[in-house]
Amino acid sequence: MTIDAILLIMMGVMFAAAIYLLLDRTLTRIMFGLMMFTNAANLLIIIMAGPAGLPPIFRDDIAADEYLDPLPQALTLTSIVISFAVTAFILALIYRSWVLARRDEVQVDIEDIQVAEQPTYDAEDDALIADEASEFLEDHEDPNIYYEYTTETNPNVDSAEPKEGDRW
Repeated sequence: MTIDAILLIMMGVMFAAAIYLLLDRTLTRIMFGLMMFTNAANLLIIIMAGPAGLPPIFRDDIAADEYLDPLPQALTLTSIVISFAVTAFILALIYRSWVLARRDEVQVDIEDIQVAEQPTYDAEDDALIADEASEFLEDHEDPNIYYEYTTETNPNVDSAEPKEGDRW
């Protein structure tokens, strides 16, 4: 299988340009970046699929290695549908942003900055909690320590001491 270097270089340039566009705060550029990213991913899938072959319809007189694998085509078609839905959603966001604020730029949110500047505090890790009595065994305890105190009629152990008639 030979892979064309020009297609690989073009795919790399598309990925680089898409990442550059995705890092912008303008929704239109983000949309173009996502479209370019999905097109580069589709190109990658098609490149890795290999050369074209016969349709994947089984016949006895054709060897198995002459068929074309339909999975890359199915993955590409699925990717196209998903990218269309994401593009439609981002277009709706751009339209709504334009109607409300007459701009498609994502604004800096002051509350987000305040939250990001707060010192790190994890309520679960930093809280003072007294040691709890656990229903589970400690690491040094033997899980089968009370096995000899069980009976056929009572397989559970209620206490460490056997009761009268508990032995079988």
